[in-house]
Amino acid sequence: RFTVALPAAGRSILGQKAAQILTEALPSVVEKALVYASHDPAVLQKHVETVEDTRALRALLTARGLVAFVGDGAVLPRASGASDLPMDAKEVIKFAAPPSLSVSFDLPHRGKVTGMGIPTGITLIVGGGFHGKSTLLQALQMGVYDHIPGDGRELVVAEPASVTIRAEDGRAVQSVNISAFIDNLPFGKKTNDFSTPDASGSTSQAANILEALEVGAKTLLIDEDTAATNFMIRDQRMMQLVHPSKEPISPYISKVRALKRDLGVSSIMVIGGCGDYFDVADLVIMQDKYTAVDVTPEAKKLARPLADDVAFPRITPRIPLRESIDASREGDRAGFERVAINGKHELRFGDENINLHFLHQIAHQSQTRAIGDAILTVRDKLADGHSSLSQILDALEERMDGQGLDVLSPGKYVGNYARPRRFEL
Repeated sequence: RFTVALPAAGRSILGQKAAQILTEALPSVVEKALVYASHDPAVLQKHVETVEDTRALRALLTARGLVAFVGDGAVLPRASGASDLPMDAKEVIKFAAPPSLSVSFDLPHRGKVTGMGIPTGITLIVGGGFHGKSTLLQALQMGVYDHIPGDGRELVVAEPASVTIRAEDGRAVQSVNISAFIDNLPFGKKTNDFSTPDASGSTSQAANILEALEVGAKTLLIDEDTAATNFMIRDQRMMQLVHPSKEPISPYISKVRALKRDLGVSSIMVIGGCGDYFDVADLVIMQDKYTAVDVTPEAKKLARPLADDVAFPRITPRIPLRESIDASREGDRAGFERVAINGKHELRFGDENINLHFLHQIAHQSQTRAIGDAILTVRDKLADGHSSLSQILDALEERMDGQGLDVLSPGKYVGNYARPRRFEL
């Protein structure tokens, strides 16, 4: 299914051009894109087998105690920061698993494949600047999706509930309990029901984590380059100068073990400038000129023993209110609502422009379009004033599983939808 926009001048359809599109261009597109005889059968077969292998591989992770896998020979770097194409094969260093982390799987079509398995727990990706740390993490964050043949990351997979977390200065936060990380604010301001139209780096990162946990995230992916420094770490000298009783922020390093122990949530972090994280790490991978090396034994020698941390508090569920969702625009007729997109990173919802630039796991603008209509579906069909956000998303996913994406816009037959994940919704 796809959408065809008819040519117009003002409010009038240009008939002759429309006829040309519908009777000449459209049949040609359908024949070339959708008719089996127009394609190379071997190419189609390879595409299907690649997707089936990737899904089989992802489904095997949990039973092996893994949260991610990077296949030997994978091409992780992209051609440029603005491209999803792989880097030229002549320039790239293909991935090879460190011997200590090498695991193998038997897949339906490829047979035996080997690569690096990342186990549950706390994993650090370390190394010098420009040695491939963020490149590896970015490959993992897109490992929640299947890749086409030739992408280079066909055998890079992450468990489906992996979520990228970052600081997001200026974002709005609504009724999130961030007290696990931020509490004891000046003037007695509470953080167990925290709202702000303009969050700081630390409060936004805390809210992003709690929102992800609320809807079922099991692996958090964090790059220190896009994290709030004061949220990630406080060193000993700063704690001596500013007593903990005067610091509202409990840094991530003080909570990361409790997240794994109490909630079963793993963390994969790019850490280039703070060795304190060696104290909490289960696995340390060093990227050295785009080559992965297991340096866990060396890191453990540098680690210091830590006192037992307190239990991670229960995640507070939120209940969406139907009346809080409104896509009407000022001046429009009653009952008319407007949802539109501007690329994959901007959603126009009534009079609001919602910035999605920091949701790095949105892969295509068709997902953004579906997110906008899904919000209205939640309001009209699922938000009853009693169900939590997680329960509502469960019900929405069940409907999409059973009826497809048409449940997001009954009777409209939208042609440019792709299914979004619950974490981006």
